Amino acid sequence: MKGEFDITIDGVVHRYTNYNDIPMVFDNLIRFEPEVIPEPHTEEQHEIMESYNDKLKELMQRETR
Repeated sequence: MKGEFDITIDGVVHRYTNYNDIPMVFDNLIRFEPEVIPEPHTEEQHEIMESYNDKLKELMQRETR
């Protein structure tokens, strides 16, 4: 998933543009901004957008440092 995702590691902010590049362990999630998919949406795009909440919850659970 593309977008802008900011996290902190040891007090330093790191920005990722691909969700899959975010490390498994970090201090805090600062920004979770998935890419806006332009309309009209396909069924596949609806499924992607519906997964945003689950992806956010997953990141919140990773904050373990």
